[in-house]
Amino acid sequence: MLEPLKAKRVRLVGLDVDGVLTDGGVYVGLVHGQPTELKRFDIQDGIGIHLLRGAGLKVIVLSGRRSSATDLRAEEVGVDAVVQDDRARKLPAFEELLDRFAVRMEEAAFLGDDLPDLPVLQRVGLPVAVANAAPDVKAVVQHTTVAPGGRGAVREFAEELLRARGEWETVVQAYLAERGEPAPRRSRAIPQ
Repeated sequence: MLEPLKAKRVRLVGLDVDGVLTDGGVYVGLVHGQPTELKRFDIQDGIGIHLLRGAGLKVIVLSGRRSSATDLRAEEVGVDAVVQDDRARKLPAFEELLDRFAVRMEEAAFLGDDLPDLPVLQRVGLPVAVANAAPDVKAVVQHTTVAPGGRGAVREFAEELLRARGEWETVVQAYLAERGEPAPRRSRAIPQ
């Protein structure tokens, strides 16, 4: 469970791609004679990103490799920024994004899974690992998801963060209202 005071300080959530937004697998082949790369993204993670943004948080995607699949997914879910650096220099890129959004390092959360994420995870206010993260990553984080990367870990974290901030119900109601859906009815305990 996330500490409410720490959760309330978060203004920006950074996400690694391969191993966090995806299961880490990459499909490489030829389509019409052209090299093509495909990745599997979890739909629930997209909803998690939407909910985080609905709470007024900035969401950024930071990858250590270039991929048009990442660009397509980032555009589809509407993240605030995408940085893909083939040399996996994540910390300088992350610091530039924090400057752009006027967010301090202690006001940022980051979800990572492997060694290239360590420099960022060691500096953010709320470092988070996915369930299948490397042991070196798990050793430095404050929270680890139950779900593995690419299988709803971002959605899980979004809910935990928003619940810890006391914003979950409001954000969900706004999400449903955007779609013209009624708010869910709360179940009442039946006296025994």
